[in-house]
Amino acid sequence: MSFGSATLWRTLRSRRRLFLIAGPCVIESEALCLEVGRVLKRLTSRLGLPLVFKASYDKANRTSIHSFRGPGLEAGLRILEEVRRETGLPVLSDIHDESQAAPAGEVLDIIQIPAFLCRQTDLIVAAVKTGKPVGVKKGQFLSPEETKNILDKGRELGSEKIFLTERGSSFGYQNLVVDMRSFPMMRAYGRPVVYDITHSMQRPGAAGTEPFGPFSG
Repeated sequence: MSFGSATLWRTLRSRRRLFLIAGPCVIESEALCLEVGRVLKRLTSRLGLPLVFKASYDKANRTSIHSFRGPGLEAGLRILEEVRRETGLPVLSDIHDESQAAPAGEVLDIIQIPAFLCRQTDLIVAAVKTGKPVGVKKGQFLSPEETKNILDKGRELGSEKIFLTERGSSFGYQNLVVDMRSFPMMRAYGRPVVYDITHSMQRPGAAGTEPFGPFSG
């Protein structure tokens, strides 16, 4: 299902329609992204579900300095642009500092703020100034009530196109839990709330320095 930016935001805001964000966690290659994009487009078109394709051009918060991070900003955005051109799907990726916002905004349909950076005001401001919808992952250290401050930063800049993503809360060391009460609490602020189920089920750092492992995410 292909749609423009206005339709995309209406879809994100809808309380009556499920939408999906899916794709490779990190861009490994153009061929893989295109293959995954085609399969996801075919499946969601058959089911009538709106889909946003997501893949990170840089995983800047990997546990180990030796872990694969992705192709980087320039090459990654080119691949995401090709996925959108071929499949018609809107694309989403993360930014990690203010300098990435403008070039990312030229390509991405949605800009995502990683959980560890969700309180970085300058990063949120730069993302909002692109005019694109901005998805902010709730930090594992934040309460649902504190996310209102994130939304207020966008409102101060005159933008309502910000949504939140629940990805679990720290429960001791290397454990995450999801408090289901957080969804209606965050939804009460009038913005869409996405559930990142894959990262909510991980055990952060449980595989040591390995990039992948049981429950490591």
